[in-house]
Amino acid sequence: MTHMALEVKESLEERCNRILRNMEASLTTRDRVGIQDFVLLDNYTSETAFLDNLRKRFHENLVYTYIGTLLVSVNPYKELDIYSKNQMDTYMGVNFFELPPHIYALADNVFRTMLSEFNDHFILISGESGAGKTEASKKILHFYAVSCPSTKVLNNVRDRLLVSNPVLEAFGNAKTLKNDNSSRFGKYMDIQFDHQGGAVGGHILSYLLEKSRVVHQNHGERNFHIFYQLVEGGEENLLRWLGLERNCQNYSYLVQGNCAKVSSINDKSDWKTVGRALSVIGFSESDTEHLFGIIASVLHLGNVNFEADARGYASLNNNLEMHWVSKLLGIPTQVLQQGLTHRKIEAKKEEVFSPLTVDHAVYARDALAKAIYGRTFNWLVNKINESLANMDSSRKTVIGLLDIYGFEVFNVNSFEQFCINYCNEKLQQLFIQLTLKSEQEEYEMEGIEWEPVPYFNNKIICDLVEEKHRGIISLLDEECLRPGEATDLTLLDKMEEKIGGHPHFVTHKLADQKTRKTLERGDFRLLHYAGEVTYCVVGFLDKNNDLLYRNGKEVMQQSKNAIIKHCFPPTEPDRKKRPETVVTQFKSSLVGLTEILMTKEPWYIRCIKPNEAKQPGCFDDVLVRHQVKYLGLMEHLRVRRAGFAYRRKYEIFLQRYKALCPDTWPNWKGTAAEGVRCLIKHLDYKPDEYKMGRTKIFIRHPRTLFATEDAFQVCKNQLATRIQAKYKGYRVKGDYQKQKEAATKIENCFRGMMARKEREKREWAVRIIKRFIKGFMTRNEPASVDNREYLAYVRQNYLTRLKENLPKTVLEKDSWPTPPPVLREASQLLKKLYIRHMIRKYVHGMTKERKAQLQLKVQTSSMFKDKKENYPISVCRPFLDTRIGVEDISMKVMQVIRHEHVKYGVSVVKYDRNGFRPRPRQLVLTQEAVYLVEEAKIKQRIHYSSLKGVSVSNLSDNFLILHVTCDDIKQKGDLVLQCDFLFEALTRLSVLTSKQNLIQVVQGSVRFDIQPGREGFVDFRSGHESVVYRAKNGHLTVESTRTKSR
Repeated sequence: MTHMALEVKESLEERCNRILRNMEASLTTRDRVGIQDFVLLDNYTSETAFLDNLRKRFHENLVYTYIGTLLVSVNPYKELDIYSKNQMDTYMGVNFFELPPHIYALADNVFRTMLSEFNDHFILISGESGAGKTEASKKILHFYAVSCPSTKVLNNVRDRLLVSNPVLEAFGNAKTLKNDNSSRFGKYMDIQFDHQGGAVGGHILSYLLEKSRVVHQNHGERNFHIFYQLVEGGEENLLRWLGLERNCQNYSYLVQGNCAKVSSINDKSDWKTVGRALSVIGFSESDTEHLFGIIASVLHLGNVNFEADARGYASLNNNLEMHWVSKLLGIPTQVLQQGLTHRKIEAKKEEVFSPLTVDHAVYARDALAKAIYGRTFNWLVNKINESLANMDSSRKTVIGLLDIYGFEVFNVNSFEQFCINYCNEKLQQLFIQLTLKSEQEEYEMEGIEWEPVPYFNNKIICDLVEEKHRGIISLLDEECLRPGEATDLTLLDKMEEKIGGHPHFVTHKLADQKTRKTLERGDFRLLHYAGEVTYCVVGFLDKNNDLLYRNGKEVMQQSKNAIIKHCFPPTEPDRKKRPETVVTQFKSSLVGLTEILMTKEPWYIRCIKPNEAKQPGCFDDVLVRHQVKYLGLMEHLRVRRAGFAYRRKYEIFLQRYKALCPDTWPNWKGTAAEGVRCLIKHLDYKPDEYKMGRTKIFIRHPRTLFATEDAFQVCKNQLATRIQAKYKGYRVKGDYQKQKEAATKIENCFRGMMARKEREKREWAVRIIKRFIKGFMTRNEPASVDNREYLAYVRQNYLTRLKENLPKTVLEKDSWPTPPPVLREASQLLKKLYIRHMIRKYVHGMTKERKAQLQLKVQTSSMFKDKKENYPISVCRPFLDTRIGVEDISMKVMQVIRHEHVKYGVSVVKYDRNGFRPRPRQLVLTQEAVYLVEEAKIKQRIHYSSLKGVSVSNLSDNFLILHVTCDDIKQKGDLVLQCDFLFEALTRLSVLTSKQNLIQVVQGSVRFDIQPGREGFVDFRSGHESVVYRAKNGHLTVESTRTKSR
């Protein structure tokens, strides 16, 4: 035994020297590639030194770095050749710190620790959205698929574990502003292993699918991948059977983000991957048809539109979409239509169907779409779990993978971001409890002296969100449940009242002057552990309620689609009690998740996003520094540097390594602590390499543990050889009767097993044949009557074309697209409605001044439209209140007429009654009379009662003749005037005199009175140019050019 111990010591010494050489080599090359383990960092308290080391390694494509056993992963945003089968083989069975940091090293260490200690573990993968959490989860799954023992049964489980990822990504991931493949649900996957390390089963838990994304996406974002994969990649026959077209723009639920096409996503290729994955998981052809029928029905449901009938209630107007929804879900059209336009109300023992308004009908449609997709997703997860289920009831060890939403901060943050960031707060709290806080408490509890490490405890933030009766969740639920008019703003008021004094909560009302400028009135801001996030309270209540009307469930329960029947079972309790709100369900799920994780040994992968632009080789110091801070990496480093790398209870440590010491093997009679002390004395541990706590041994350096483990492996081989020899001897000494009895028992068990397998095989075959026959019998049922689909297509096509070619203004009303014969009457009604809508919109947008201007124009039109040639030219010219200001009228004249209130003034040319000589004058209209003014002298006053009429020609001249009453020979006769603003002046005159028929449009000649008993004439004619002259017959002749009619 002494000789054996010397050999073990010799091998340990060689191993330690090799580890030291590797560490020294890492230190030598650190200026080029940084340090592999931050624990070896000289200035480990400096955040700058931490970032410098991370940056060096990133620029050399070394994206993994350790902090003890914690793995820091920086997303390279490019493919790296470090995930091959050779790389996996290199890291299998190797101690954690022997090779450069890698995610395979962590995965292998978790796997081997689980096998050796036979306990459960989980890997918590955390980081911002887009930091690479989902990819890290895939890499770990792939590693276990390759490294685990392989048999036909195990390979089947392995394949299903691997292909479950693309299926869940298709149905649960979407493009967001920060990540083209962002998980919009939380996923916790348990991988179950047998005692030999074979993957024998799995189980998946999902959390808070973002159902609102089904019906609404922000600009620059997409709906879930599966919708685009189906439309872009689905086979023509499948699309025809589903009633879909290969154009995402045709579906309302797919175009709201204006981002249907993404360069980094190949929907056609992903569709094929999903199809193969469903086949591997065990989906039958019927299951697949029903599943994609549901996906297509959601798209058709999004295209169902409502119109208000005469009573203001919602009515359906697109029968084609309703037809496809009805067909795909197997629900009668009338039942579906009533479920979308009516709400079931129970009054005492009677049931009443109340019609919905358009807004409520749209809400009911969207709620139904979200419920269908959400429940189908849960069914899909359960279906995958069935395929992964391990039927063996013997105890299994588990490795859990937690891939959950990253911390999200968008330009506009809503209810979904609030829930996601609350989840991250809880995970950060878990990290604090399991690492930082528990580390310090464990050392203090074990009596190990060390310098406590300060850390930020985010419990204050978690309490702000989830505290009973005072937290945001409680206040949100109270607003959702209380009677009366509860709105998002009343929720904000209640939060300001209840938690307004909290240091991590601020609103526009509570903020100081500087902060208030960055907050809208409907916003509130939380100071998370990761930084400040401003949330818009709009939509919080609706999204938290997420209610589906009762008759909506009853409609779904009539479905013939097998999946929908399972998701909406008839036995579902029709509870009178209001269902739990979304945020309360999510909170309960997080509590359950935390309880699951607290029973397992934790391992951590911290994912870091190097830049916002997703550019390879770009390292944003500010962004990375922020992530290092909120991921708690510096605190973790200080804990690791101040403490011990390995600690185990005395019982476990002694049970594993007792074979290394003759005094402790095979059974130790004393206490476990005394046994460990005896063991480490035999192994010659140095005093600075370990500490003895109250219940645990603490080992400072990994190399000490490696040396102990290598010695154990050598000793274990020797012990196995001895045990093997003893066992073989025992078998040889057995007598023939015992062998025969054992053989008989084995034979009986084997025959029973084969018979059970045969029975199960036949039962499976019967089920398959039944499903095949049912499908065959219903294959030729007609989809529709002869031409209903064609006419519906014609209607849809015309309405789509009409939507894109609607007239922009009332003047373009004749550009209305020509309708097909079947829609002529509907087109006329739509045209009238739309023109009335445009006119009403135009009228409601007018100012008072504009309205008064148009009223004058309307009066002008009634007098001159289609009567005077140059009237069309004046239409576009606005009228002014006056063309002559008060300051332009002589003071003497103003003193005479000021009591009559000047209403309008304009410059005119007056032609003498004798000789027709032109004279410049001012024409002033007051409340009572018309004044003809020459500088400071009133030449003529015509009271409105004396004004018999006004004559104008039908040509394009600007002449007007004012006819006045002449009873006295001394009175002046009619006035012949030329005015550049003829229509404006005459309209003002018509308004002031209140005489609609005052103005006469005449053709040819106009007679006027020079004085009583004496008359003159003005002849109007068209010519090549505009001239005014006295003709030989003594008449005033006015020639004007013709104007082009518009």
